[in-house]
Amino acid sequence: MTSTIRWGILGAAKIAQTQVAPAIQAARDATLAALATSTPAKAAPFAALAPGLTVHDSYDALLADPDIDAIYIPLPNHLHIEWTLKAIAAGKHVLCEKPIALQTAEIDQLIAARDAAGVVVAEAFMVANHPQLHKVRALLDAGAIGRLCHIEGAFTYNNPDPANIRNNAEAGGGGLRDIGVYPCITARLATGQEPTALRADIQYEGGVDTFARVWADFDGFTMSFYCGMRQGRYQHMLFHGSDGWISLSAPFNAQAYGDCRVEWQEADGITRIERFNSTAQYTDMIEAFGDAIRTGAPLACPLEVSRGNQAMIDGIFAAGDA
Repeated sequence: MTSTIRWGILGAAKIAQTQVAPAIQAARDATLAALATSTPAKAAPFAALAPGLTVHDSYDALLADPDIDAIYIPLPNHLHIEWTLKAIAAGKHVLCEKPIALQTAEIDQLIAARDAAGVVVAEAFMVANHPQLHKVRALLDAGAIGRLCHIEGAFTYNNPDPANIRNNAEAGGGGLRDIGVYPCITARLATGQEPTALRADIQYEGGVDTFARVWADFDGFTMSFYCGMRQGRYQHMLFHGSDGWISLSAPFNAQAYGDCRVEWQEADGITRIERFNSTAQYTDMIEAFGDAIRTGAPLACPLEVSRGNQAMIDGIFAAGDA
């Protein structure tokens, strides 16, 4: 393998076109080399971004391409495990959109397959690479806000379109899997802890969760968040301590949801602000993944961390259905 990671994308999904393909082209030592789609019109924007792009008319053909090192999978949720396992079997490194699985046990399959094949496999949690999360973790570790007491989070958008895959239960749609995963991963990565108890109130439409309120107990602090697919666009995370607080204005979709800043207050009562609007978190994710392939550098969100997040989501569904 060359020092430049040659990427192939499995399917012409919107997130691949608008976020990940440009990030691959912008990342150091990475290039978008191939795309799998049976619809030529869908390939046109990718070809314009990456001249010389190879377009395969099937997913299997892309996996068989010997000139591809890594595969990015933005397929519907219910197809993630199937095609991640197939890509691993083909000897490819794999970056798969979240949720990489629909059940915790499925991630155990991925971990076993990853270890047997000796490849790098990760869930595309771009937030794990964002410096604003690193800032929060550093402030918490330094005791800047005293003892952490409570975390609050929210992530919403309004998407009632019945044709949208997020509203398709058979495709693994629903708000918790699409956006509820973000408050979970942010709290877990910032604190390094797992929940000890969960409660949830979940509302469904057509078998898909459209709104959820969640309460979680951790060792020494609590958490509450809500996520929904029928409310105006909003996201926020707050870490409240005994001596102060840390607030994130755009913790998940930096810039797309407005000014990306970490604002915090310590025991001295002074409010401090650090902005991160120049950060390209998708590009950072691609570069970190490439470093893991080339040098074995640790991932910010390895499959073991993803497994914990899926376990939390599974627990939320179980608590809501109890």
